[in-house]
Amino acid sequence: MSFSRAAGILLHPTSLPSRGGIGDFGPAAYQFADSLASARQGLWQVLPLGPLGYGNSPYSSTSAFAGNPLLISLERLASRGWIDPDKISNLAPDSGPIAYEQVFATKLPLLFEAGRGFVASAPPSARERFERFCSEHAWWLDDFVLFDALRSKYKLASWNAWPAVLAHREPAAMEQARKELADDLKIRSALQFAFHEQWQALRRYCAERKIRIVGDVAIFVNYDSADVWMHRDLFRLNENLEPDVVSGVPPDFFSKTGQRWGNPLYRWDVMKARGYEWWIQRLRWATQNCDYIRLDHFRGFDQFWEIPAADPTAINGRWVDGPRDDLFHKLREALGGLPFFAEDLGYITPAVHALRERLQIPGMAVLQFGFGDEGAHIYLPHRAAGKVIYTGTHDNDTTVGWYQASAAEHERRNADSYLGRCDDGIHWAFIRAAQNSVADLALIPLQDVLGLGSEARMNTPSLDGGNWKWRLAPGQFTGELITKLAHLAEVTDRLPKPFPIPPDENFAA
Repeated sequence: MSFSRAAGILLHPTSLPSRGGIGDFGPAAYQFADSLASARQGLWQVLPLGPLGYGNSPYSSTSAFAGNPLLISLERLASRGWIDPDKISNLAPDSGPIAYEQVFATKLPLLFEAGRGFVASAPPSARERFERFCSEHAWWLDDFVLFDALRSKYKLASWNAWPAVLAHREPAAMEQARKELADDLKIRSALQFAFHEQWQALRRYCAERKIRIVGDVAIFVNYDSADVWMHRDLFRLNENLEPDVVSGVPPDFFSKTGQRWGNPLYRWDVMKARGYEWWIQRLRWATQNCDYIRLDHFRGFDQFWEIPAADPTAINGRWVDGPRDDLFHKLREALGGLPFFAEDLGYITPAVHALRERLQIPGMAVLQFGFGDEGAHIYLPHRAAGKVIYTGTHDNDTTVGWYQASAAEHERRNADSYLGRCDDGIHWAFIRAAQNSVADLALIPLQDVLGLGSEARMNTPSLDGGNWKWRLAPGQFTGELITKLAHLAEVTDRLPKPFPIPPDENFAA
């Protein structure tokens, strides 16, 4: 699939300057959408929106389908009668890094109070929408809220540490748990309903302003997730319900022991025998919530690194064939198209490139990777035809941080030679190069637009803790920057174009 030429901004909603200590779908999100429209940006890229798991990473979620309740705006709930506005008047301020422990301790109880209020006294129209939501999404919702409630009951212990009858999902135990936790399940379902309504309302608001949402789907899921608990037969688990093998990448220039990610691996043979039903559900859901989808770790669909689960590092892993074309043919049949682009960074074999090209799925180019030796030049703007280009991603240092501290001397020299002098900073040299490139889509992390240094980095992959905390300050995305982006979008032929607006389903949460 080729994309219409466009420009956009990468900013995860948690980074918005919302009240409550973390960004959400409230007023700041709508203000940001207005800023994007004024800046003539046609894309807003987000990271995965699921409930947070280990390390508060959006890529480490407890569900491939549910939404992160912390993204729900309490202000919008209060304005619709879910909770008394006085109860949220003392929310944490709307700036500063995210303090996750504090957010979980203060915002989450208020969300549950709002959920209880809704369940007890929702007006008829809202209750009707809620009941319809629960019915239409029962295929993932019922088991997710039970998983979530049990995980809370057992103090966040992994599901394989629960009583064996629940870990093995014995019908009598499941039915008993549903009865005992019935009130809690209703509240958790209400919060998923609130997430869904608020997200779809925001997405429609963006569409009315010609802004498409770019979502993100990780190839693997967490072991401690509703997905593995619900579909144990789709994953490589042993008789103790523990992973036999786990995911990662082999040793390379950056790590002598590789990276052991630890996600359970799929039983691709079982998935194939079932027509890839779970994957079709997953990506259909993704396309119902976003307009374009970034597929993380695309090379894993060609071959993935299989590591014995007992090994502490990735050294003893091996390459195993993935589903390749077969999965994507089934997805295209089911979805009617593949509005995807592939994260194909790092060491990528000719076979992976060939798979992506056969499927007509664009790849990625990241400017920061383009200034090394000759082999790195595939990431430069003149080589980016049919790709999606970035200055950097959520895993990179900011462009200013890269240039000042992370880049090697020869990389800085190569960047200076390629980009020339730029009086308004290296970040604007990168932004102009990306926007001027032959790539279809140009996406810029907001930190680069702001010219921020390493202190604004979103994630350092090798760092255990301290990630995913950066937030935009109120007023930081100034009118001057917005005007500058708008002029650049115009002169580089990246002005947003209208597209079908999602149907108005009276989203009101």
